[in-house]
Amino acid sequence: MLVKRLISLFLFAILLNSCTSEFKPVTFNTITIEDPFEAEISAIYSEANGNTELSNTINTNIENAIVKTLNTTETIGDLKAILKAFNEEYLNFKTSYSEIDEPVWELHIETERIYQSEEIITIVISTYEFKGGAHGNDKIKLLNLDAKTGKIIPLKGFINDIEGFTSVAKTHFIKSLEQNKEELTIENFFFGKPFHLPENIGFSEDGLVLIYNVYEVASYDFGYTEFMIPFEEIDSYLSIH
Repeated sequence: MLVKRLISLFLFAILLNSCTSEFKPVTFNTITIEDPFEAEISAIYSEANGNTELSNTINTNIENAIVKTLNTTETIGDLKAILKAFNEEYLNFKTSYSEIDEPVWELHIETERIYQSEEIITIVISTYEFKGGAHGNDKIKLLNLDAKTGKIIPLKGFINDIEGFTSVAKTHFIKSLEQNKEELTIENFFFGKPFHLPENIGFSEDGLVLIYNVYEVASYDFGYTEFMIPFEEIDSYLSIH
């Protein structure tokens, strides 16, 4: 009788553990900063809900990634402080160069969660800065996070054969140019250097997205260079999905 009771308790413990350890994906909320500024400033970004170690790690990595896309001396990922500092810099500029008739400075930040599975979360970060001059500075950052820890996943963390993947990516890059009505060729890019992968590679619902930022592989006039590789063509190169 005692043995049966112990077995029952053991089975109950296993069942309870399997239920409590079931993966629960983190949920996100959209945060909008609408503080009044003299400069044109806006920030709409994703924030993981809750006050867990996972959500805090995710939010810290998102904010730090945003800061790294900006031309700022700030190193701490406190977005409100970053926006305030930008506005103060603009006010100081206006005071110091009151005789110059320059357009209003601009800083715009926006993020979007474009992919989420049990293994990986991809956040796209878009920023635009304008401090006078011929044009502003816009960047896109694809941030890949571990869905269970919130830590940043490097390229080698989800691609198991970089050389093989690069060859496939080059083929798709050329194919994307062939579909362009401007009749571009690979010789229009990379400033005479060999093809290389972009810094920004991330997951979408249909495949991996590859984005070269402005100036990364071509002149400003070309803007962003972006293409996508369907999952079915690169599954063998992916260690997670």
